[in-house]
Amino acid sequence: MRQTGTYHHGDLRAALLKAAEQELNANGVERFSLRGVARAAGVSHAAPAHHFGDATGLLTALAVVGWRRFLATQQRHEARAGPDPLDQLVAATVGYAAFAKSNTALFQLIFASSKPDRCHPDFQAAGDTAFNHLVELVKAVTGEDAVEDCDARTDVLAIWSLIHGFSHLLNNDYLAPISQSKAAREDAIRTLVTRYWTGLR
Repeated sequence: MRQTGTYHHGDLRAALLKAAEQELNANGVERFSLRGVARAAGVSHAAPAHHFGDATGLLTALAVVGWRRFLATQQRHEARAGPDPLDQLVAATVGYAAFAKSNTALFQLIFASSKPDRCHPDFQAAGDTAFNHLVELVKAVTGEDAVEDCDARTDVLAIWSLIHGFSHLLNNDYLAPISQSKAAREDAIRTLVTRYWTGLR
């Protein structure tokens, strides 16, 4: 068994978060355990508690990692899209679903699980940053401020509901056969978002 002292302080925290994600993917949030994390990281059983306090603390820190990766995935897709605001919004929604598909357990943790401390300042800040990014993308398309304008708030809610619902259906195998095809998934998202703006809206 590798001992805690083998790591530098910063490296140990990163190693524990990596091991926590492995534990989450393998066993799900309900069977998540600090002992499992310690085994995966190759450290003493006391190490996760020493750094994060308890399972809630560790899952909260992992959720913050998840929020940041979620946003970064959207931004990578946006960077490959054209500069038109609607193209940017579509790219972000494609990134949203891509994160959900590739990080199923983490997606569940940040959006649906009661295990993280959702009142923790880091969790709230990371979640708010991700949500505000969507708000700004919608504002760029409409030219309207969702804080001030009722229609803009409706647009944010509609796009969020559309892509989150799509991602949930995708992860629960309700969208076969497109769930197995990246190109088909992306085409479906583009069609849905574009149809909202050009028709339903």
